[in-house]
Amino acid sequence: MKQVIPSSITGLSDAAAASVLEHHFGASDEFTLGVEEEYMLLDPESLDLVQHIETVLDAVQGDVLADRINAELMQSVLEIATPVCRTPGEVMRELTTLRNYVRDVAGGEGLRVGSAGTHPFSLFERQRITAKDRYHALIDQLQYVARRELIFGMHIHVAVDDPDKAIQVVNGLLPHLAPLLALSASSPFWRGEATGLASSRQIVFSAFPRSGPPPRFRDYEDYATVVGQLERTGCIADYTHIWWDIRPHPKWGTVEVRICDAVTRVEDAVAIAAYCQAVVKSISDRYDAGEEIPTYHRILTSENKWLAARYGLEAPIMDLETGRRIRVPIAKLVRRTLRDLEPHARELGSERELEGIEALLSRGNSAERQLRVFNANRDIVEVARAIADATEASPVGG
Repeated sequence: MKQVIPSSITGLSDAAAASVLEHHFGASDEFTLGVEEEYMLLDPESLDLVQHIETVLDAVQGDVLADRINAELMQSVLEIATPVCRTPGEVMRELTTLRNYVRDVAGGEGLRVGSAGTHPFSLFERQRITAKDRYHALIDQLQYVARRELIFGMHIHVAVDDPDKAIQVVNGLLPHLAPLLALSASSPFWRGEATGLASSRQIVFSAFPRSGPPPRFRDYEDYATVVGQLERTGCIADYTHIWWDIRPHPKWGTVEVRICDAVTRVEDAVAIAAYCQAVVKSISDRYDAGEEIPTYHRILTSENKWLAARYGLEAPIMDLETGRRIRVPIAKLVRRTLRDLEPHARELGSERELEGIEALLSRGNSAERQLRVFNANRDIVEVARAIADATEASPVGG
């Protein structure tokens, strides 16, 4: 039987040539934020995933927040997106509003919602694909790799005012991949088993082409040349089919941080967004001052990322900044970064939200909390219930 190759990977597609040349860096205020979260749709009794995204979308038709809610690859996944926010405080208000809205709409349809990098026990073989051309094309191209992508993430956009600066910000963010993954890690289970990993999601997604830490580019022209070749030859329809852990997003004029698991507690999601914003500002300020932005070989950042996926906040990682021979706990590096970020957080007005990182370090990430629930009674359903309870809860003090 002859293998049918999709037109989108043969150069026969209608992909626009070199779309990366049409960027909007500088079109909005620098360091504004946007957050996207992917949630599980759950049966309230079994806590298994349910294929009811269309039910939810029908229920919100005509509502003022309807355009903030979208389908994803599988019908058991719901995505929300905040509007552009100036501060992490605004992100808190918007995420709280959206989470409460989704909770109430889903509850009205006899459903629950949960936020974590993987569902503790649901199987990808039982999920239905959303009826959109983009998703069917993705399955057509990637086959098993896409069909098993039953994972959930959080993406954080931070606006940058210059395309060359955006590339240097991406380069400068590479050593922060491991800390961001460890802070957000929330996927210790896969298919009903404790995997021994803090983030199983990263391992599942690593099978995707054009994923993982991005290569280091000299400037925006270097990036546009490489990505433009992929577009012109039809290897990808457009640059959004490059799924790096961090990437420039020319359409929005942002740097998009994609490394994070979906975060269970809204306070933690906001703290991580504040952390990303402050790190981007610190790198941007160094660039504006004419400093060279240090960057590191992909094999080094990938090794630290693996250690974070395996051990979470307890990961012993390489201190790339100092080059020390002895590995250090990832939590120690995060605390050092927090000290470095203090003046930037003051300028951004995000000190309060950034304090949430210390609180996260103290109480542990979602992966640790899920494992504590499981180890208490070995009941995997109770893990899913705990995820839903924490996702649907109002923020402390809210």
